Amino acid sequence: MGINFVEKIDNLVKVKTVLISVSDKSGLETFIPALLKINPDIRILSTGGTYNTIKEILGNKSSVILTQVSDYTGQPETKGGLVKTLDFKIYLGILTETYNDSHQNDLKRTNGSPIDMVIVNLYPFEATIQKDDATPEMARGNIDIGGPCMIRASAKNCLRVASVVDPNDYDSIIEELTTNKGMTSLETRFRLAQKAFSHTAGYDRAIADYLGEKTIADIKACYSDIM
Repeated sequence: MGINFVEKIDNLVKVKTVLISVSDKSGLETFIPALLKINPDIRILSTGGTYNTIKEILGNKSSVILTQVSDYTGQPETKGGLVKTLDFKIYLGILTETYNDSHQNDLKRTNGSPIDMVIVNLYPFEATIQKDDATPEMARGNIDIGGPCMIRASAKNCLRVASVVDPNDYDSIIEELTTNKGMTSLETRFRLAQKAFSHTAGYDRAIADYLGEKTIADIKACYSDIM
């Protein structure tokens, strides 16, 4: 497998397209209008409950600014929302490099857009397992798949993409975008990437520790019918 090594990047990157899919929706009510004030032409891609929350925040502006991921990719979400963002067009948008001709040709071929900021936080696995009535099946259902993938992809491509996992960072991001006329700096993107990988590492550690404490008897006890 060949690894592509980047030589040319931009320090400042204009935030034109943002992908938002969060379990913790706190702060969006101020963050979204602030983004729009900085860049009235910004495009937001979103899914499920996050989409509905942002639609309420935007009001009549949502039809212009907000797009469901399923409409963007052309692939409807699975029933129950099991698969929403695991799509080639999404990851091409996140991982694409500005000065890579092959990547740019792929964007044109798929009618895709570079995604400049990814705002994702994960299913509440740790909060779930701390409940008195938590079962291994409840824990399994709260293992996020698409979220960690998007976080890792955007953090990997911090040369261009801002990976945001913590609502506490919203204010500083808005401050930087205001100062830089809607652009993120490499310094900020790298800092956010450091935090993002720490976030997914902690999430995976919690899952591994929980499963490591269980026996096969604990697992079998969750199900009334095992064929």
